[in-house]
Amino acid sequence: MDAPLLALARKPNGSTTETAAAENMRQLIQLRWIAVAGQTIAILFVHYVLGVALPMVEMLGVALLLAATNLFATLARRRHHVREGEVMLALLVDMGVLTLQLYFSGGADNPFISLYLLQVVLGAILLEAASAAVLGAATALSYALLSTRSIPLRLPPELAAGGVDLFAIGRWIAFVMVAALLGMFIIRIIRNLRARDAHLADLRQHAAQEEGIVRMGLFASGAAHELGTPLGTLSVILADWRRMPAIRQDDQLAVEVEEMVAEVQRCKAIVSDILHSAGQPRGEAMESLAAAAFIDATVAEWRPTHAQVPLADNCADAAGAVIAADPALRQAIWNLLDNAGEASPAGISIDAAIEGEMLAIAVRDGGPGFAPSALDKVGTLYQSTKGAGHGLGLFLASNTMRRLGGGLEARNREGGGAEVRLLLPLVSASGAG
Repeated sequence: MDAPLLALARKPNGSTTETAAAENMRQLIQLRWIAVAGQTIAILFVHYVLGVALPMVEMLGVALLLAATNLFATLARRRHHVREGEVMLALLVDMGVLTLQLYFSGGADNPFISLYLLQVVLGAILLEAASAAVLGAATALSYALLSTRSIPLRLPPELAAGGVDLFAIGRWIAFVMVAALLGMFIIRIIRNLRARDAHLADLRQHAAQEEGIVRMGLFASGAAHELGTPLGTLSVILADWRRMPAIRQDDQLAVEVEEMVAEVQRCKAIVSDILHSAGQPRGEAMESLAAAAFIDATVAEWRPTHAQVPLADNCADAAGAVIAADPALRQAIWNLLDNAGEASPAGISIDAAIEGEMLAIAVRDGGPGFAPSALDKVGTLYQSTKGAGHGLGLFLASNTMRRLGGGLEARNREGGGAEVRLLLPLVSASGAG
């Protein structure tokens, strides 16, 4: 006579999510099988062991009906997701089964009548107010009918004369069952509420991060426009200098001017990338590229500006891997290399390897590593142990990875230093070892 557990998680608007509904129906089906087994064992025990005459055909038939209903629910669950109307119907069926079993075993005098309370509580938790009211009214009506119409229990004379109050024992068992089930339900509800609150907090954090990215994008776009004019002026001046005889005749000055021209061109390329990322002009589409070649090219562009930092590059384990890349991914790798080079000027490394369906790009340094309090917050806005603003690179890299369907991981190495890993989904890995 156990009562089933149905959904314990709902959206605020009352409709169950597909995942929650599938999980809740699975729990319902499991508990119903337990109820079928429990009812059958209880009926056989009371009838054959205690000697209490019960209408066996009718009561076992009701248990068989519940089993058939549960088998149908098992098959139907695989074809569609549960709606609230089906939740209410399931609770009404369970209440009807309980009512029939009580009718054949003493009616309102049956100590297990208190299981109705469980049905009412479940309805209040799982259903909308109107549906819960209907279920409550149906439960009250069933209780009233059982008070006037039922098949009474007739205890054997030897039990009645033995001084054993079976009804008191039954009421105690029913109380324990209701208390245990309600406790389990409430624990599950609290667990689901905590999971929902954690999910909402995560969504709020992501929304705040996205808002920060939008603000930075607007600022960067405006700054890029403003930088365009002085960079253009510098380009004109440097072009004039290159043609001046005094500079052309001085090899050292000529080399320095060429370096200045190269740096101005690099600044202009960075400004162009910023405008591309901001959608001005139309942004570049993501490309499917060989991972090893992309990383090698990215590292080759980074080396000239950090020639004083030794860099070990090993992408052999990523041979054959193909990824969807865009300029933001290149910038994310540069950010990690910048951070590693600043923390460990004596040398850093970057390698890539295939891990299942992901490509892992690891940047390692020999610096002091992350502070323990900062590890859990790596990738959040402006979180850094190096001073205000220095954590921006990790924040942008983390958001770039999330946008590309991957993620960012950070840890301190056992031998000292830090390791930051970028995880990217593979487009393909043909020929990978």
